[in-house]
Amino acid sequence: TLRATRHYGRAFWKRWTGYHVRSRIEAKMRCLEAFGERIAARDPDRQTAEIQIRIALINRFNALGTAEIVRVA
Repeated sequence: TLRATRHYGRAFWKRWTGYHVRSRIEAKMRCLEAFGERIAARDPDRQTAEIQIRIALINRFNALGTAEIVRVA
């Protein structure tokens, strides 16, 4: 890994190994865990609903914190 990073560069290595995708997934899982350490529901359908609610909350919080960009000129 270190040789490949040194030889090809870090950006190429991340794309080649899929590191960036894994990193983004881990970051989203960390966000999900912020709303609760574990899934409370036992039924698979209810687990799905619980996760979808958490994701909707995260998306809403992200929308509130995103800056509005307005073109001037």
